[in-house]
Amino acid sequence: MSYIDMHCDTLMMALFKNANLNDSKDVAVDFKRMKEAGALAQFFAIYMPDKPTYELFNIKPMEDQEYFDATFALFLKNLQEHQDVIARAYTAKDVLENRQKGLMSAILTMEDGRMVNGDFEKIEDFYDLGVRALALTWNYENCFGFPNSDDTDVMSKGLKPFGKEAIGFMNELGMLVDVSHLSDGGFWDVAKISEKPFIATHSNCRELSPHRRNLSDEMIKVLAEHGGVMGLNFCGAFLNADTKCEKSTIDAMVAHLKHARKVGGIEVVALGSDLDGFAGEMDISHCGEFPKLFDRLRKEGFTESELDKITHENVLRVMKDTLWG
Repeated sequence: MSYIDMHCDTLMMALFKNANLNDSKDVAVDFKRMKEAGALAQFFAIYMPDKPTYELFNIKPMEDQEYFDATFALFLKNLQEHQDVIARAYTAKDVLENRQKGLMSAILTMEDGRMVNGDFEKIEDFYDLGVRALALTWNYENCFGFPNSDDTDVMSKGLKPFGKEAIGFMNELGMLVDVSHLSDGGFWDVAKISEKPFIATHSNCRELSPHRRNLSDEMIKVLAEHGGVMGLNFCGAFLNADTKCEKSTIDAMVAHLKHARKVGGIEVVALGSDLDGFAGEMDISHCGEFPKLFDRLRKEGFTESELDKITHENVLRVMKDTLWG
């Protein structure tokens, strides 16, 4: 079955481990296993690391521009070397045309807009480089606004003036607004301002797992009303009632997909694995194991039409409604 995964941290992992993107056990997402699993497209995020992330990998911290350039170069190099199996995509039309050519698609995104630094030209620069979705924040305050937080005061804060203007700018430019790491206040500002569908690339249901990164039922409903989608995150902390539990199970994934379908309708459900962005005991430890989830969903009574929507059609619809071309 064809699938689109809206989020992975594989570019960072490949850079830090000096791994390739085609056939490497040092990363959880590679072209070979993507093809074996039936991937239609993969959103590859350029995640902007913080100091603890560099320390975790025993990597000397890099300036943001140096890191971005190195990661972007790695992305381009691997696509160039394996253009017989995968090609870049900027729109839904590109994805479908690549499929007709027998190719998978790679879509570039960014996680944390701190490099924008309050400059609309920087957003346009990233767009010109092919970035088609931008997570406004990661876990820290930046020029757009405030992040998800255990501090209720921070969590209630919305977008800054620049962030509010940026939503309209991104709508006009043709770049997806990603709210996955945003504060609740920021989410509601995006919902109020955005005239196009927006997305939560890798967030689950707060009703089942109370992690601050997940969406409340009210948020899921509003996201659906705006024509957006939420990508199922495979990380145990976002799947379990105990947010300290690192066990990632298909049972929990199915529960979240069922809940999202019940609350927002099948049109709001998508995939955003977050592979290469977390650790723990995992039923699906790499992209080649995605079919395990699809097989289980069939057994749980999901129809083929519903599976098509979850795995790729919903994301393609949002891309058609948001990205130019």
